[in-house]
Amino acid sequence: MSPAERANNRRRQPRRRGALGNSTKPRLKTVRETSAGGLVVDGLDGPPEALCAALIGRTDRRGRLLWSLPKGHIEQGETAEQTAMREVAEETGIRGTVLASLGSIDYWFVAEGRRIHKTVHHYLLRSLGGELSDADIEVTEVAWVPLSELESRLAYADERRLAEVAGKLIEEMDSPRTPDGA
Repeated sequence: MSPAERANNRRRQPRRRGALGNSTKPRLKTVRETSAGGLVVDGLDGPPEALCAALIGRTDRRGRLLWSLPKGHIEQGETAEQTAMREVAEETGIRGTVLASLGSIDYWFVAEGRRIHKTVHHYLLRSLGGELSDADIEVTEVAWVPLSELESRLAYADERRLAEVAGKLIEEMDSPRTPDGA
């Protein structure tokens, strides 16, 4: 068989994924995980410049402190909203109630020999009280951060976009209504 014939034969036969040199690599199991969390805001009844959100800081593998929104796994029998309120309280010490959905973030990562597809549902929460606490072992620090500083403080672009959505929702809640409700 000529080199041209061999090349044509290879083109006609579909290649199987991992057929070239990867036969010794085990295939990663794909796992789906769903979590919920949110942006708990204090000062909603006051002036806009007084609005603050409770953020959590976690130390990454490089020793950097990365600020993010509190979140965690949805337990059996829980709704995403219930999980968001529970996780915010567990990770920040602040109790909150859900006001609105901010949207979901979807991402992939590999951990413990598994490929994980994670979806996190986020909510805007009104602070009901409590004291900031970093007692959760997964959290390095907790802080009240002015809403105007979220863009520069949050480590992840997806969470910065959710904070923008929260800002717009808060503005809509504050805007005066006409008698006909418009």
